[in-house]
Amino acid sequence: MGLWLGALLLPLTTAVCAAATTATVSGVVRDTQGVAQMGALVEVLSVGSQCVGTAFTDLYGQYRIANLRPGKYQVRASAALFVPSLRNNLRLSTGMRATVNLTMGMLSDPTTWLPVERRRPDEPGDDWTWTLRSAANRPILRVLGDVVLLSSNAQEGSRTSSLQARGSVSDGGGFGEGGVGSVVALDRAASDGSIAMLRAEVAGGDTGLGAGPATEISAGFERRTGLAGESRVVVSYASHPEMVSADSGGEVAGLQVLRMASAERIPLGDAVEMEAGGTIYAIHTTGTALTGQPFLRVTVRPGEVWAVRYRLATARDLQGFDGLDSIAAKLPVAAISGGVLRTERGKHQEIALSRKVRGGLIEAAVYHDSISNSTISGGGATGAEELAADSSAGSVVVDTTTGSFRFLSAGYTANGLSLRLSEPLTASLWAELEYQSGAAMTSRSTGTGLSELTSGMHSEPSQAATIALQGRDERTGTMLRASYRWQPQQMMTAVAPYEALSDQGYLCIYLRQAVRWGDRLPPGIEATVDVTNLLAEGYRPFLSADGRTLFLAESPRTIQAGLSFKF
Repeated sequence: MGLWLGALLLPLTTAVCAAATTATVSGVVRDTQGVAQMGALVEVLSVGSQCVGTAFTDLYGQYRIANLRPGKYQVRASAALFVPSLRNNLRLSTGMRATVNLTMGMLSDPTTWLPVERRRPDEPGDDWTWTLRSAANRPILRVLGDVVLLSSNAQEGSRTSSLQARGSVSDGGGFGEGGVGSVVALDRAASDGSIAMLRAEVAGGDTGLGAGPATEISAGFERRTGLAGESRVVVSYASHPEMVSADSGGEVAGLQVLRMASAERIPLGDAVEMEAGGTIYAIHTTGTALTGQPFLRVTVRPGEVWAVRYRLATARDLQGFDGLDSIAAKLPVAAISGGVLRTERGKHQEIALSRKVRGGLIEAAVYHDSISNSTISGGGATGAEELAADSSAGSVVVDTTTGSFRFLSAGYTANGLSLRLSEPLTASLWAELEYQSGAAMTSRSTGTGLSELTSGMHSEPSQAATIALQGRDERTGTMLRASYRWQPQQMMTAVAPYEALSDQGYLCIYLRQAVRWGDRLPPGIEATVDVTNLLAEGYRPFLSADGRTLFLAESPRTIQAGLSFKF
């Protein structure tokens, strides 16, 4: 009897021991409407993308994969006609029961890709996503004892292939973004996790110059690297005949830009992450310039709560790996100064300390900026000739479609302090408060001409404060980003120009809404409205050489609206 009892208890004892030394992953796979998906393939992948466990979901979309060794894994769900959903950075410990719920989007579901906002370190980031990504309802991680709950957002995961188109209308002085434009973008994801992207844009309005439309072509590639790292490369060419400038000889030319940008993220264990890369520009207008803008970011996380970051940046748009979320790029400013074509150049160094508090984040940073050529923005111009003779700072680059213009003034150095507090209001809505001290460019001149204003331009200590709200309304699905960034209105450049919200001057609102009308409209249609400086604050008027009233502004008002389609 004792032998039979021992034989019966032996498998149970073995199972208990195995459960104590291994981990289990389970969860539910749904589509974007919340419907459980039966027959979806769920895989658990090791760091080297090797499959260590598989399962198919049951009638209720549930799956369970047991006997997993402690370590770092990925969980992927895939099914026919669905975009695969991927969850990275799942760390399993001995005896852990992890619940990973995944949501797969249909190939016809809409995604967001314009405009792209720079991410912040406290925002839960999409693991794979690049340009054509959902910006709303980011994944949430909660730790409850030895049970880890992860929720994927509706549009996450790598995609096999998709094609998107967009039409947009811009007004109100957007530099290089005026008129009516159309964009077609194609992306494709391979089984090894690499992603290839192609984007083409044709835009422009009536320039009055007899030139062709503005065109931009960009191609990007992302791949996994060793040690669970990632690498991105983007090559683009832009031709903007509507962006004109005049040199001292009176020659007028458009703007052509060749850009190559790269970024790499390298985890050094669980506590250290390094990001490095940069951009190389070849710019041709009334002259030719070649410039490089590298960046470096090192983040140390001694625990789950604290983080220390060092950041070196030489460009405002690409300061980290997430800066290449979009393969589209803003136009650089290049102008003749002293007979040489120059671009804005600067160096930003920062040390930041952050702490997670109740799901939010508190961060304090000290920084040093050294800018050699500061960009000044304005509006109201119709051509380069009327400003070239009136500027002592060098030639002015004018967007003849919108009447906005930019030129390079003197530089400055400044030390500053940045404080930031972010707090989740709901699972998909965040509030943020920022304060910065530093310096910005202003002018003591009381003259009305541009030459008088630029000759008296200098830097002064200043401060800025921002309150922002961003997220998604769960009931209507509306994506919202609203912010008000205040600084003294006599300042012509942004205080702390390398901070995330420095390009959001005064009152800015961005709305994105899926357009539905029963069965009358096909799925995948979204409307977008993006307004910068809605109340037109911070304008400084002056008279140009021909007597027209123009203005300078730290953040000129821009209005963009359009429709996007996914096929």
